[in-house]
Amino acid sequence: MSFFEKMTAEKAKMLSPLVLAFVGDAVMTLYVKEYLAKSSDAKAGKLHIAASKIVCSEAQADLLDKIYETLTETEKGIFLRCRNAKYNSVSKNGTIADYKKASGLEAVLGYNYLIGDITRCGDLLKFALPNNN
Repeated sequence: MSFFEKMTAEKAKMLSPLVLAFVGDAVMTLYVKEYLAKSSDAKAGKLHIAASKIVCSEAQADLLDKIYETLTETEKGIFLRCRNAKYNSVSKNGTIADYKKASGLEAVLGYNYLIGDITRCGDLLKFALPNNN
């Protein structure tokens, strides 16, 4: 498989939900950092602080609550698989419930990214950005 090569939906669904969350974490982080870089003239340190407030588990859990009803049945299934997965780590600053919701959201993003549906990732993530709530 080459870089940026799309994965079939069937193959993506077969991945561990925590692997999907691993990819989705990067997708969300890049999306938020790109937005902040393009919309602000702040220095990197300030941008990092702003990004951290958007991608923390509490903010991700809040985002999931806002968009849950817009998820497709497939996305809801991926979210639930990840939320219910066995975790070997815990959130440093948030609750376990927020951490599981956040991981479920990341799994949905990872799935959509891997199947090449970048537009869907943006549609879900735009509500995480300032002025889009």
